[in-house]
Amino acid sequence: MSQNNSITINYIGVDVAKLSLAADLPGQCLTVGNDIKGHDHLLRLFGALPNAHVVLEATGGYEQSFVRALHCAGIAVSVIEPSKARAFARAKGLRAKTDPIDAALLRGFGVAMAPHPTAPPTAQQQRLAELVMRRRQLVDSVTCESNRSDHYLDPLANRQAAAHLRLLRKQTDQCDKAIAALIAADEVLAQRSARLQEVPGVGAVTASTLIAEMPELGTLSDEGAAALAGVAPYNCDSGPFAGSRRIAGGRISVRCCLYMAAMSARVHDPILKTFYNRLVARGKKRIVALTAVMRKLIILLNRMLKNPNFELKAA
Repeated sequence: MSQNNSITINYIGVDVAKLSLAADLPGQCLTVGNDIKGHDHLLRLFGALPNAHVVLEATGGYEQSFVRALHCAGIAVSVIEPSKARAFARAKGLRAKTDPIDAALLRGFGVAMAPHPTAPPTAQQQRLAELVMRRRQLVDSVTCESNRSDHYLDPLANRQAAAHLRLLRKQTDQCDKAIAALIAADEVLAQRSARLQEVPGVGAVTASTLIAEMPELGTLSDEGAAALAGVAPYNCDSGPFAGSRRIAGGRISVRCCLYMAAMSARVHDPILKTFYNRLVARGKKRIVALTAVMRKLIILLNRMLKNPNFELKAA
């Protein structure tokens, strides 16, 4: 339990696996199946606790159905990055790792850190996130298949590879059309997409990725936006030693799309082009200058969504 503004919060740690859920709550620890029956059992237990707040890790998808069930039941839930849980375990000196131990660790993380609840996505945003993820997977598959097909000598292997590539590209086009239709049909999503694309270098793919993978954009501080995108430079100093700044953490999919947008923006956006050229002229490595453009770009986009009257020339 934890006191938060005189309200007692009952934190519950849940370790998520493909087939099971291990829950650590006040007075008991149990394991149930990661299915509808298991979800219903935990929801009844959690619902009996006043101010229940579930803490679990992002597991690449295995947690999604349970998180949706928690949101539908009105139970607060925080989906945290696995790296934060591992860092917390190291700080406590915990080396053993089992599902019940991890569940207890997540409960302790909640008590110590009081994480903010993860906001439930709208049905449109949830579908958009799945379509954007599917498109990214298809693009990755096209790259892998293209690289493999360069080395085929057998005619059958070449024909199969060509047919596979045609299918992958067709499905990518289908995702593009579905994403465009979904955004166009939702007034809020359409406005956000159009606003983001006002910046030269930011196209429909980048806009849809940012909307899907970084829905917090427009509500963050400059530092928070850069950190969440994984382009915030962190100090590496100790005593008289001053190390070089490095980026770390953040959402990889967002950082990848920002990289492509920055590559275009450094050529077509007059503000970012001047910024990039000035850094290179000062002796900065091109990749360092490009990373700085990525950081400036995400801060700019965050400010634009936060303030409808924000003008590009003021960046």
